[in-house]
Amino acid sequence: MRLKYALLAGIAVAGFSSAAHAADYSIQSSFNAGDFSMQYLTENWLPKISEMTDGRVEITLTPNASVVPAKDTIEAVSAGVLDGDFTSVNYFSGIEPAFAIMADLISGYDTPAQMLNFCKEDRGEEIQQKILDDVTGGEVKLIACGPYSRESLPARTPIRTFEDLKGKKIRAPEGLASAVFAAAGASPVSIPFSEVYGALEKGIVDAADASAYVNNVATGLHDVAPFPLYPGIHSMPLMQFTMKKEKWEELSPEDQTALRDWWYAAMEDLTKVVDQQDQEKAKVDAAGGKIEVIDWAQEDRDQLREVARAEWLKFAEKSELAQEALDANLAYMKKIGLLKN
Repeated sequence: MRLKYALLAGIAVAGFSSAAHAADYSIQSSFNAGDFSMQYLTENWLPKISEMTDGRVEITLTPNASVVPAKDTIEAVSAGVLDGDFTSVNYFSGIEPAFAIMADLISGYDTPAQMLNFCKEDRGEEIQQKILDDVTGGEVKLIACGPYSRESLPARTPIRTFEDLKGKKIRAPEGLASAVFAAAGASPVSIPFSEVYGALEKGIVDAADASAYVNNVATGLHDVAPFPLYPGIHSMPLMQFTMKKEKWEELSPEDQTALRDWWYAAMEDLTKVVDQQDQEKAKVDAAGGKIEVIDWAQEDRDQLREVARAEWLKFAEKSELAQEALDANLAYMKKIGLLKN
């Protein structure tokens, strides 16, 4: 794998050597091309990078798997195939268990803002960088991290309570999400995001860990899964924004600060906009009669959180980094009042 990406990197360097704009960095995202989030960032926030750096830095944000599979972006950034990535950390759970802890404490945080502040103001960035250093030998620089939405769960059949999870086939990424669904009695199925629509349509899965409600609307998932759970019961995936270390070091300290500030401002705005869009879309769908929007009772959410917490502890035993990541999250959750003990 490393040799393959090293060869691709050589081709990439040869191709970019004559590029007109030396400071245009290619960043692969884990957003699909038709996602509302991808379109919003491209139209409203990518132009601001040039403004914030006086034209010295530009970013080309490409969609999921446009160059390499999402799970390979860390390797591709390390090898120089990509200048950086803007990817859901869930994709890396199979590389190191600590990624699973950082990616999404399933049913852990209540709002994206809490988890975003864990990265920005607490130990989130520090821990994520430590994990990246461990798996890449220090070749990848974390610029920022955090989520932007609490995902909904599109379903073919109603899942109205915690008990209704039992026996359901649910598409979920490998790692902690799959472990939590399995512990709750469901049967997790690992399939690529690009195959979610077909899997729901054909009944291969009953529900899918997909994306924000508005993104699921944009990609037509509710046409084949008309019983979405919203607000979500499970997932609030952490995104990472990285660059290859030597590319990062080419930037001035001012531009480095500007890029970090830009990303957090963009994510905070995207969080608000996506939440507004989610609420509006869910309200329209619920009123239309063809879609039943399901909102779990708090007692059912509490049951899932207890199941999830047991899985957090099991995952933390898989590596020293995973334990450190969980300890940092739990300390922060206690600090902000999410956990009492």
